[in-house]
Parts: sequence; C-alpha cells; structure tokens
Amino acid sequence: MKEYKINRYWKEILNTMSDGLMVVSPDGTILMVNQAFENIIGYNREELIGRSCTLLHCDTCAAARSEGKGRWCGLFEQETATRIPCLFMRKDGSYVHALKNAAILRDAAGRVLGAVETFTDISELARRDEKIHQLSRLVDATGDFHGLVGKSGLMQQVFDLTRKAAQSEAPVIIYGESGTGKELVAHAIHALGPRKTGPFITCNCAALNESLLESELFGHVKGAFTGAYTHRQGRFEAAHRGDIFLDEIGDIPAAIQVKLLRVLETKQFERVGDLRPIATDVRIITATHRNLESLVEQGTFREDLFFRINIIPIHLPPLRERLEDIPLLVEHFLQQLRRTSGKAITGLTREAMEVLLDWPWPGNVRELKGALEYAAVVAEAGVITPAHLPPKMSCGRSCQPAPERTGAPAGAEADEKTALIAALRQAGGNQSRAAALLGVSRVTVWHRMKRYGIDVRKLITS
Repeated sequence: MKEYKINRYWKEILNTMSDGLMVVSPDGTILMVNQAFENIIGYNREELIGRSCTLLHCDTCAAARSEGKGRWCGLFEQETATRIPCLFMRKDGSYVHALKNAAILRDAAGRVLGAVETFTDISELARRDEKIHQLSRLVDATGDFHGLVGKSGLMQQVFDLTRKAAQSEAPVIIYGESGTGKELVAHAIHALGPRKTGPFITCNCAALNESLLESELFGHVKGAFTGAYTHRQGRFEAAHRGDIFLDEIGDIPAAIQVKLLRVLETKQFERVGDLRPIATDVRIITATHRNLESLVEQGTFREDLFFRINIIPIHLPPLRERLEDIPLLVEHFLQQLRRTSGKAITGLTREAMEVLLDWPWPGNVRELKGALEYAAVVAEAGVITPAHLPPKMSCGRSCQPAPERTGAPAGAEADEKTALIAALRQAGGNQSRAAALLGVSRVTVWHRMKRYGIDVRKLITS
C-alpha cells in the first residue's frame, strides 16, 4: 500500500531533483523528462516528448551510436555509463558541459524497455577550470600591478590607463614588443573590470593556421570538415559574459578578419558548418607587436576592423626605454627564484647591474627573467657577477642590432631625442634636472644621451 502511494507521486519526486533526468525508448525516442532537464536544455517537455534524443547533439552519444551493434546505441551493449563528461546543445544553440550517468531499464522478464539518463550541469565548473588555467600561466608573475612591475613614469601611465580602460566596455588594443607583458595587461583589464566574475579566454592568433583558428574562435559542428568527429565550443562562446583576449591580432588571415568584424558589429557568429547565428556578450581585448597602421596601408589588415579594435590603445614601452625599472625587476625575479628553486642568490654586484643596464633587451622583460634564471643556475648561491650572466651579454649593447620598433607611433625616436635635447638645454646640462623635466630617471637620461650620441658640453655651447 505504501509503495502504491509513493508511485502516485513519482513525477513530483523526480521534479524535485536538481539533476536533469531523461528516459528514452530502445530506438532513442524521448519518453519522459523532469523539470530540471527542461531548465538545463531550454526545451519544454512538449517539445521533447516523442522526438529523437539526437536532438541534443550530445558528443558522447554520437560516439555511443557509432559503436552500437544489435541496437542503435552502444549503451545497450554496455548496460551502464557512469560520470561521463559530455557536451550537448541547448535550444538556443549554446552548449552545456555535463556529467552523465545512464542505465538500461528492464521489465520483470528481463526485456529492455529503454534507458534512463541523468545529467549534472557542470558548466560553471568548466568556466572555473578555464579561469584557473589562465591564472596558472600568470601565477609566477605577481608584482606591483597585477603582475606588471615598474615605477617609471612610462609604466605608471600604463597602469593608470589600464585602470581606466577596465571600466569601459569599448575594445582595447595593447601594442608592445614581444616580452613586454601584453597578456598581463589584458588580464589586469579583466580583473579590474565589471566582467571579472565572468570567464577570461585567450587565443594566440599567430599560433594557428586559418582553418584551425576559425574553429578555435567560433567552434564547429560535427562533420563540418575532415576530422570534425564531434561538435566543439569556440572561444567566443566560452567567453560569454566575460572577456576574450586575442593576442597577435595583426597576424589573422583576411577571412577571419571579416568574421571578427561581424562579431564586433552584430555580437553574433556562426560555428563552422552551421548557419544558425549564436549571440555572444563579450568584451574584446586585442594585442599585437606589429604596426597595424602600416598593415592597413599595405592592404593586409582591414581598415574597418582596425577602427573597430583601436578604440582604447595602450602602448607598452620596451624595457630599453625604462631602464630605471631594471633594479626593481631584478629584485622581483630574484625573489621568485629564491622561492621556486631554493637557491640562496642574495643579489647582483654593481658590475653585473651595469651589464644589465647596458644591454638593449630585444626580448624585453621576458629576456631579463631568462638571463637571471641562467645566472642563478651558474652562480648556484651568493652574489651574481658579470661572469654568471649569459655570455652574449659580455660585449654589451654593441652585440645586438637595435630592435625593430613595431607597433610604436611613427617618429617616436625623433621625438624622444628632440625632447631630451630640449630638457638638457633647459636644465643647463644638468642630467638630474633634465630627468625631472622628462619624468624619467637620471640613468635613463644618461643612456638616451649615449644612444643618440649627445655631448652635453657641445650642446650647451652651441
């Protein structure tokens, strides 16, 4: 009698579950779903009952169907499936990350009646995993400003503009040579902005060919191209309600530029092999080491796309233009080395620091970190001397050609030299006063004088 009363309320019981539940017949027809399943998938039960479960486009189900022998689905040979990660499609075309459990239903005589499947929505966990992955790439780069280290006037300007840019929804583009910390700036914009609780998704546009990049950015459906055995969520879809960082934007092919422009204009895109538009709510942050204006003039980068992404430009200075930050960066990286390697490196000799200040740093901050890691291995403990630094640095600035100034405003060197000469004349040749007028350190003034061959005595008497 008690069992009969419980059976009367089984639908109410199932609808109290937080996990989605679906019952299908042996041919895959949906027989029943609970309320949680409707909420997860976006369809109501009237739209689901009587339809094939292939409607869900589940990737693991597609694999199971391909393995099926006597019956249409391999599940009927395996009998059960436990905690299987899967990706299936909502009514609006977006994807759900889920853990699936399934089992065959039989009657008293052992005949197969169908299968019952439960789904636990783990989309939020997937987003957190992605964020942890992004943070893990930056975990060793903590510093003064979200991993960026510097007290120079140039870096303080970068920090200030980054804070302001973070509060806007407008696209940001970060210009800077390789190794200057463009991804750190992008991550700071995300961490300081209104979308900080959403995902932060990155993609290096120079690392993939056109077809792979298109699939990475926009996703694809099963069968869209050779090797597309299942559908895949793209970076734009994964970044929904968050920020997407497209590094090396200057290297994207023309066809992808067109699609990216459409996303910026309509906030929609289509997966590769699918015509249905997918809405996306993302803030786009881009970066490049190249001069996009020159690429526009050459016809390799679309002018309309350039104007769309170049709303808030942030220029990261190369390390050779902020030499006063080198002692601070050295101490920052040595602290990291002591923490991670256990090496008792106490500091640098004055001579070693002078070598670092005289090096042109074509690889910027990344190269400085590598040089210190090399020196720590050679020195093992104590103080780093010039003999412990990479051998190529022994001959100083003359060993390296001046790095290409890509992404910098035209005439930057000429403007810098003119400003230096004016400051020195106003200061009567006093380098400390000239440094104060320019907002840089005396060391920077000295190195710029050396770079441009400026003789103070001749300058003042001329």
